[in-house]
Amino acid sequence: MTAPIETAGTAEAAPEALVEGVDKSRIEGRSLGRIAWMRLKRDRVAMAGGIVVVFLILTAALSRPIQAILGLDPNKLNQDLVDPSLATPYGSFGGMGWDHPLGVEPKLGRDIATRILEGSWVSLLVAFGATMVAVVIGTVLGVIAGYYGKWADTIISRTMDTFLAFPVLLFAISISAALQGGAFGLKGLELHIGVLIFVIGFFSWPYIGRIVRGQTISLREREFVEAAKSLGARGPFILFRELLPNLVGPILVYSTLLIPTNILFEAALSFLGVGIQPPQASWGGMLSSAIDYYQVDPMFMVVPGVAIFLSVLAFNLLGDGLRDALDPKGRR
Repeated sequence: MTAPIETAGTAEAAPEALVEGVDKSRIEGRSLGRIAWMRLKRDRVAMAGGIVVVFLILTAALSRPIQAILGLDPNKLNQDLVDPSLATPYGSFGGMGWDHPLGVEPKLGRDIATRILEGSWVSLLVAFGATMVAVVIGTVLGVIAGYYGKWADTIISRTMDTFLAFPVLLFAISISAALQGGAFGLKGLELHIGVLIFVIGFFSWPYIGRIVRGQTISLREREFVEAAKSLGARGPFILFRELLPNLVGPILVYSTLLIPTNILFEAALSFLGVGIQPPQASWGGMLSSAIDYYQVDPMFMVVPGVAIFLSVLAFNLLGDGLRDALDPKGRR
């Protein structure tokens, strides 16, 4: 007969003894945000896009101070740098040099680098402002439609479909053109920026609204929502304290993808002459002015085009990286 195994004398190791001498940072619990950040750091393409985005934001925010410190004027005419007979800048590559690293404009001779710097804050301000308008409206209506359903979902969903059916560009052109003179006590640059933010944001909210609605429908049947209901929580509490915190990831990702779309929208409206009006610099307005000179001075068109391209590309790369970091299971 096999003798029983003696276990009385065996002392069970305490949990503290098992982890003694181990670095606490190696066993420390990690939040979802920290895990997402660790995934994002491993994505070099997304990090490169993020670095460019940070640079663009800093450049736009410090545009006016930089111009004041360096004594730059985006509207200063340097007609002595332009050939009066051909209306093209002296020198090669649009007059590039140490004093004008990106050249000067044909006919007027304004410094292109300074105007790109000036136009950066206009483009990003309109893009970020319109994105905030779209996110606020789309999130609120999307959460309400997804959580309550029934008649609320029907009304909001049909409203989204109506907005998505509008010819947005034509409608934006007509509204922007009608409000050019003055409205709501605003005029000049403030009016143009305000109109662009309102028009672009107001017609962009259905896109994020549909995403938030779909995510809310999938979350409203989860256990934490049922637990909140069983404890007596009502609709507003569940919407803003239970559902919205779980929607931050999708909203953040889609916002980073909506910003470059709004940059292109603002550039398109300025290009068509119903956005930012001259002499205020804007990237779309610079492209519009370059149409008459692209054959004799192609750099005048290339520089603002590259600025728009790099901005849109950087935001898209960052948005793709955020999507993979926050939702690794959806990664292809």
